[in-house]
Amino acid sequence: MMESNDMQFNSSRPVCLITGASRGIGKAIAKAFAQAGYNLVLTCSKTLPELEAFARELETFSQKPAASTLKSTMPSLESAAPSLESAASSLKSAASSPELAMSSLESAAPSRSPDGIRCKAFQVDAGNPAQVEALFQKLSRLDVLVNNAGISYVGLLHEMSPEEWRRVLSTNLDSCFYASKHAIPLMLKAHAGRIINISSVWGNVGASTEVAYSASKGGINAFTKALAKELAPSNIQVNAIACGVIDTSMNACFSEEDMEALVAEIPADRIGNPSEVAALALQLVQAPAYLTGQIITMDGGWT
Repeated sequence: MMESNDMQFNSSRPVCLITGASRGIGKAIAKAFAQAGYNLVLTCSKTLPELEAFARELETFSQKPAASTLKSTMPSLESAAPSLESAASSLKSAASSPELAMSSLESAAPSRSPDGIRCKAFQVDAGNPAQVEALFQKLSRLDVLVNNAGISYVGLLHEMSPEEWRRVLSTNLDSCFYASKHAIPLMLKAHAGRIINISSVWGNVGASTEVAYSASKGGINAFTKALAKELAPSNIQVNAIACGVIDTSMNACFSEEDMEALVAEIPADRIGNPSEVAALALQLVQAPAYLTGQIITMDGGWT
């Protein structure tokens, strides 16, 4: 099932497609890229009305002039000093207050044009090849693909049904293949592009009672490294972010005691914020082209 929005975008803006963008990490990434001036194509599997409302919010926000625009056009020694100080302390500030990660992105974003960004929402099962193909038939340009769609399963492997196994692998791993398969030709035409896959530390080290999830994320890591080698000659970079424990609804299955035990194991003494993952994703698309094929772990020093 897919909502039939017109896909006419302002060609002067880059286009980013984010799967699983209705909540958590995907939603935070959408906000970060909107603030950076990208036109967006957002997908979800079930909650289209909520995603459409979010898309409208992003478009409306992008049409509002930045509060600092006037000041930025009148540089002075007085304003330059705090700017340098702010830049030097940005990483420290983000670590002590995760919410500042998004505010720093906003201040770093280019000035918004009067027309603002365009943001389109679609209901697409990322693990359904026919639905993914239908979505890409609407696209004539794509600069960035963020493969974020994902689900988890917590339970003993021998109690897991083949249907449950297939659903996890399809949503988490097959989706990367389907979206990348159709994104690559668009990027080849431009001889440029970025693919970011959202992975997990469990793909690196594995997790008891999360075998299917771990296997899917481990597959994403191998997929990332192999595809990066395949596309490097075409100036298309492929990287993955292996997230640690991030504050999303995916943790709802864990008790308060379980979460406290997890935090006690993390040197940063807290779980991560989706805005921090979003900040890293935006940094990856702005990174030198020589950075490709990397699995970047973001877990507060946990693993």
